[in-house]
Amino acid sequence: MKLALRYAILALIATAANIGAQDLYIRYNIWVFPVVASVFIGTGVGLVVKYILDKRYIFRFRSKNAVQDGFTFFLYTIMGVLTTLIFWGFEFGFDHVFGTKDMRYLGAVIGLSIGYLTKYQLDKRFVFT
Repeated sequence: MKLALRYAILALIATAANIGAQDLYIRYNIWVFPVVASVFIGTGVGLVVKYILDKRYIFRFRSKNAVQDGFTFFLYTIMGVLTTLIFWGFEFGFDHVFGTKDMRYLGAVIGLSIGYLTKYQLDKRFVFT
């Protein structure tokens, strides 16, 4: 399977995990600011899922030990800060402009797509070297 197709499939899995976690939180929350909290939770879930998938199936990276794996995850997270801002900008922007859950999730998918394309280049260059 070509790398681009594999990456796209894994990005869809991570996107589904992110949006799914958000939707579950929204359905069952009792907190104030449910949208903001759901986005943070979805981001965390998506980050962990995407790291595991990228590490194994995209970059075929094997850590020598837990310390190296922790440092690699730290770098992966740092590289994700910019791309997370892109994702959040689209999701919160669509929520603000359209005010519906479906459009907010569409904004999230667009933002995640742009973010994941950018993140691949950053991870290839700086994380999984």
